[in-house]
Amino acid sequence: MKKVFELICVFLCLIGIIVWQLLSDSSSYYLISIAVLILSMLPFFFSFENNKPDARELSLLASLIAIAVVSRAVFYLIPQVKPIGAVVIVSGVCLGAKRGYLVGAFSAFISNFIFGQGMWTPFQMVALGLVGFIAGILFKRLKADKISLALVGFVLTFLLYSAVVDFSSVLMLAGDFNIHSVLAVYGAGALFNFVFGITTAVVLFFFGEQFIKMIDRIQTKYGIGVAYE
Repeated sequence: MKKVFELICVFLCLIGIIVWQLLSDSSSYYLISIAVLILSMLPFFFSFENNKPDARELSLLASLIAIAVVSRAVFYLIPQVKPIGAVVIVSGVCLGAKRGYLVGAFSAFISNFIFGQGMWTPFQMVALGLVGFIAGILFKRLKADKISLALVGFVLTFLLYSAVVDFSSVLMLAGDFNIHSVLAVYGAGALFNFVFGITTAVVLFFFGEQFIKMIDRIQTKYGIGVAYE
């Protein structure tokens, strides 16, 4: 009942901000977008807090977030060649959808202290969070082998991640919100998104299974095998 109440509060706040902005004389689509993104993350944080994670689980999550941040930072000088998407997907596979979302969101936020914070940060947090979340859902039904990991990794990072993150570029760069300006912005980022998708697929193909086995061993050894969902 408490979770339902929290979700209703988030939903009402979201609707209130949107209506207020749309009815005001100087409505800001930037503010609306950021509000939608931030409020959409709150249910995951509420759920995590209500589950009262112990120190072992927190240590594992913190370690995965640190690995994701380092995997992005180490390739700082090579645009979009970043294995961070692969780490987030593996986290979703091993820890479940909700934890996958948290690893993705926090990884984007923390790594942007290196790459630069801005209005794009909430978009990146939601995008990487959704990558981990959907990976957690899909691999409850799919076997996590080289092929499936690589294919899912490519689709999630090339299509889903880029669709969310590039919308921040639309808000910043498109003068008029019409189909031509939106397609121009998305088209300009297509090559970079493709490189990110291929990088994720390659890393998951060669290292994904080993990474999953390593996390599974840690969960078994330290008794972190509780039901996350």
